Amino acid sequence: MPTSKRRVRVTLLAGGVGAARFLRGLAGLVDPDRLTVIVNTGDDDTFYGLHVSPDLDTIVYTLAGLAPRKRGWGIQGDGHRLEHALATYYGRPWFRIGDRDLATHIYRTDRLGQGIPLSRCTREIAQRLGVRQRILPATDDRLRTYVRTTRGRLAFQQYLVKYGARPRVLGIEYAGARRARPAPGTVEAIERADAVLIAPSNPLVSIRPILAVAPIRRALERARSKTVAVSPLVHGRAVKGPLDRMLRQMGFGATTATIARFYSRYASALIVEPGDGRASAGPAPLRILEHPTVMHGTSSARRLAAFALAAVLEPARSSS
Repeated sequence: MPTSKRRVRVTLLAGGVGAARFLRGLAGLVDPDRLTVIVNTGDDDTFYGLHVSPDLDTIVYTLAGLAPRKRGWGIQGDGHRLEHALATYYGRPWFRIGDRDLATHIYRTDRLGQGIPLSRCTREIAQRLGVRQRILPATDDRLRTYVRTTRGRLAFQQYLVKYGARPRVLGIEYAGARRARPAPGTVEAIERADAVLIAPSNPLVSIRPILAVAPIRRALERARSKTVAVSPLVHGRAVKGPLDRMLRQMGFGATTATIARFYSRYASALIVEPGDGRASAGPAPLRILEHPTVMHGTSSARRLAAFALAAVLEPARSSS
């Protein structure tokens, strides 16, 4: 892989901290003007009357160099003075929002209230934070991920943060998906890309909400030959988050075969941790490629991103 940034057009489907880590590596390889990130909005929610977009903000803050490298979400060194003041009226929060982070949500909510679509709000926020890559929400319409659990129907942030992913998962729904239209530029970003990558995100709650938007799903099916996914499982366990537990509770195995089945319609290859490829050859049309997927820092993230790009652009080399 040359040290200079590639001029190829790359589109990444992303959501969550795993995607942000992968993106740190990918951003160092691809010209920023040629990199588009399509981001999950299924876990958007309202706090203090403000529209919060956790995955969009994580991606933007990561590319702006603001996100904490270890934790992955929020803004490094952010204070919580306003949150403490708000607790006087709202009570102790279960979803933490820092002061600088809150400014983002105030701006977004104000612009949405003026009738500005989420995609344009996101572009404005990214530009003001110095991000050159194109960050697109999957849809400007309301699409929300709900987890059906033994505690009832929970918004994803409730399930993950408020209840610590402890309730047993019975199913997942993507409310609003049937009416959701793709945000401007999303379908074109997939169609015009030289390579499409699916980040090592939770496929149930980060990638499937994107694919629930029908035109995006169909575009990815057409782009299958130039699409590679990275598995979020390592030896049957999630690197971060509750994916492995969710899979087992829903009756799927937390295995390479499960992830391969999820992506067989959309990707021509799946990158897995060394040793995991032997656990399952996966569906015949899907190549299983082994490469270290645990990202300890930017260097390992860059090596993984380089391998993923090569799997699309130089398939003979990546298979050897």
